[in-house]
Amino acid sequence: MSVCISARRIISGSALLPLAAAVVFSALVAAPAAPGQAITIDTHGNATTPAGAPVDRRFTQVQPTQVQLPKGSMDPSSKTALLRSLEGEQGWAMRPFPRGHKGLTLVANGKLDPAGEAYLDMVTVNGLSVKPGEAVAITDIKFEHDKLVFSINGGPDAKHRFLRHIQIGMGGGQATTPVVQDNPENDPQGAHLTLAFKGGMPPVTDVQVKALLAPLISFDMKTPVQAFTDTLPKALKDAILDHRVMVGMTTDMVMFALGEPSQKIREMDGQMPFEEWIYGTAPDPVQFVRINGNRVIRLEIAKVGEPVQIFTQDEVDPLMMASGAPIPPPNHTRTVAMGDTHPNPDTQAPDAPPSLRTAGENLPQDDPRSLAPASMHPVEFPKQKPDDYPDATNLPRTPQPDDSANPDAAKKPADSQKPDQSQPDKPAQQKPADGQPDQTTPAQQPSPQ
Repeated sequence: MSVCISARRIISGSALLPLAAAVVFSALVAAPAAPGQAITIDTHGNATTPAGAPVDRRFTQVQPTQVQLPKGSMDPSSKTALLRSLEGEQGWAMRPFPRGHKGLTLVANGKLDPAGEAYLDMVTVNGLSVKPGEAVAITDIKFEHDKLVFSINGGPDAKHRFLRHIQIGMGGGQATTPVVQDNPENDPQGAHLTLAFKGGMPPVTDVQVKALLAPLISFDMKTPVQAFTDTLPKALKDAILDHRVMVGMTTDMVMFALGEPSQKIREMDGQMPFEEWIYGTAPDPVQFVRINGNRVIRLEIAKVGEPVQIFTQDEVDPLMMASGAPIPPPNHTRTVAMGDTHPNPDTQAPDAPPSLRTAGENLPQDDPRSLAPASMHPVEFPKQKPDDYPDATNLPRTPQPDDSANPDAAKKPADSQKPDQSQPDKPAQQKPADGQPDQTTPAQQPSPQ
């Protein structure tokens, strides 16, 4: 019996840097920009770019904290106190946390690294671990010379990292089996967060550490709705707490504002698929929230006895920009008159009664001549023409004169009925009946021989 142990080649971190840069560049070039969801940020995490373009506030630089730190260095008793107080502590994420071994680094009473475009690249390449407003838990704490490394939600590293590169086989063949099997379902989904101190780690307490992590994690007692809305600007937060939907909201915002819809309908608008979320039933107000992808693109509010209100202009993107642009005036509202309308009798004509006629159809009663008093007229029958019966043989094939136009023609006999006056009339010879003598005149009888 022989045991064969083979180790895979482990590439050093320095060799992975050019490869990672190439992957990030290709991903940014190949990824198409979603319409209406463009994010413009700079490499330094400033509020605006040199060209003055607004920045998405979720990836901008944080506001430094002002926490008074103690003097001295961290001792074993202070480490034990931090482990007992912070390990397993739960809070709420105030910023998106990317996956990956490096994670985010926050300097105590300082800035966040990375910020701006590098922050967005890390989320894009490594994936998103925690969204703003979601619950997080500190599952592990590591102490270094001037750093505290927190593992969020289990951390981003898989367990038994070294054993994953070892395979064991028997018989000297090629059939080897890894010591630890790779299972995509068990891949870690956590993140790393590093709290760095300048000049060494002082003997900080758990309260001071929580205050230093406040820009990224809030440890206050909150409900899920409060934790989510605290990460949004005030105008958008007030809209969600007032249960109002705005065009440009994400599906998470709609769920926090109105909850689960009573009905969902999937339809197509040309080549664009969308979902219609319906809230409410008549006679209560009914809201039709149209969602494409993850954003609200159209909102219709129908109330009984009132015109339908339609909103199509994005109101959330200006609020999510770090410049804090105000909401544009509501000139995008289009009113559709329907339902129980009440026209002004002084300026508007009354509504026409319901009818089954089609548009532009005229009925006999619409003719003005039909309003005149009715008069009796003789019944006129169509005249028969020879060509009406082409198969008849006893009808003349030539047209006959029309005598209706000449009334005197009816008094005159036809030409066929006039006697022939060229020769005198001859009496008709009558043939004697059987058994009777001939009644002809003697002059007409043949002389006897």
